[in-house]
Amino acid sequence: MTQQRPFTDVLARLKSVGLRPTRQRLALAKLLFDGEDRHITAEALHGEAQTAKVRVSLATVYNTLHQFTAAGLLREVVVEAGRSYFDTNATDHHHFFFEESGTLQDFSGDAVSLHGVPEPPAGTEISRVDVVVRVCSETESR
Repeated sequence: MTQQRPFTDVLARLKSVGLRPTRQRLALAKLLFDGEDRHITAEALHGEAQTAKVRVSLATVYNTLHQFTAAGLLREVVVEAGRSYFDTNATDHHHFFFEESGTLQDFSGDAVSLHGVPEPPAGTEISRVDVVVRVCSETESR
């Protein structure tokens, strides 16, 4: 049995979308994509990088997350102005946002049907519709 080098999978992932595999991109990609799909903030990823002894600024983490999103490796989920999560599951799906805990949970894109979506402005087309359903405990909503 041959053993893969630690960055083989993330290296292939970056190359497949045309991103140059810099040291920082590789390290952040390894933190993001090794394991289960998840939702993470830039600040949380920066904290994980610090714990893993990856020397990277918060600005570089933000830039890298936006590059990964533009390349289709991540989806950005904006839950309110100035508050975004980055989702490692880039497939078609939507989210429950738990207001009390600030966490997200995926649900199938097929679970939502849209009627009456407006025509996009001239010269544009709808590329995707994202649904974030905000939930709170029943005692909070009263």
